[in-house]
Amino acid sequence: MTHIAVLGSTNMDLVAYVSKAPERGETVTGREFRTIPGGKGANQAVAAARAGADVSMIGAVGNDTYGSQLRSTLENSGVGTDHLRTAEGPSGTAHIVVDDEGGNAIVVVPAANGTVTALAPGDESLIATADALLLQLEIPLTAVVEGARAAHRHGVRTILTPAPVQPLPPELLAVTDLLVPNEHEAAALTGLSDPHKAATALLDQVPEVVITLGAAGSLYASRDLAEPVTVPAPAVTAVDSTGAGDTFVGALAVALAEGRPMPDALAWAAAAGALSVQRPGASASMPYRSEIEARYTS
Repeated sequence: MTHIAVLGSTNMDLVAYVSKAPERGETVTGREFRTIPGGKGANQAVAAARAGADVSMIGAVGNDTYGSQLRSTLENSGVGTDHLRTAEGPSGTAHIVVDDEGGNAIVVVPAANGTVTALAPGDESLIATADALLLQLEIPLTAVVEGARAAHRHGVRTILTPAPVQPLPPELLAVTDLLVPNEHEAAALTGLSDPHKAATALLDQVPEVVITLGAAGSLYASRDLAEPVTVPAPAVTAVDSTGAGDTFVGALAVALAEGRPMPDALAWAAAAGALSVQRPGASASMPYRSEIEARYTS
């Protein structure tokens, strides 16, 4: 079985469902509220575990009720939590509004995630045993850079989701093997609204790029390819897109670790993402390997 390590955030998602998201200064009435375990790191960990990998989570939760629930959710999904610290104070939260078209707006409060400023004893040894290290930007950048450098030292593939988007320091880009932004993040990083141009520009900084395009699929660019390649996504009706990108990345990491060629891996990950958007919530919506295989081959 492949081993995926995840260094990142663990949040409790506080989700309000509305017909239309409020404008600035506007109050709207929601039809439903849910409390759902999430965080980009935890989401990618759950997605990879459900996709069939042995997964280890590195991060932190608070010593509150949410922290206990978040740890239990990861463990119940088959994610190892020996390297998930417990910090004094509250766990991270994400405050999410989901509209009837499946779109969302999110405010993240890091809390315990903000205490993850560096690797803890034993974290590098764990990373060294992995086939890939998944990284995002919901924990302090110092820890992200340190984790990526540790993976690089041990020949472990680093896969970075640059979200929430921010300028990426050269020392992080130098040890990033695969960058996976969505089209908005790619535009923010490059100043280029055309995903093809953005992907080409990003190859000046990292060897491989996958730009996720929502319902349009994904765009893959590599220094070994003359032109970027588009891989379509299955056509589905979205209920909630929260966590779809994390589902895609978790499944992609598993597919690549298992040796699938990139186009095949992207199609397999797209099947996972398509399943997730048809269900509410982030981690709660993530499909299991048998479901992905069935959707991929249908």
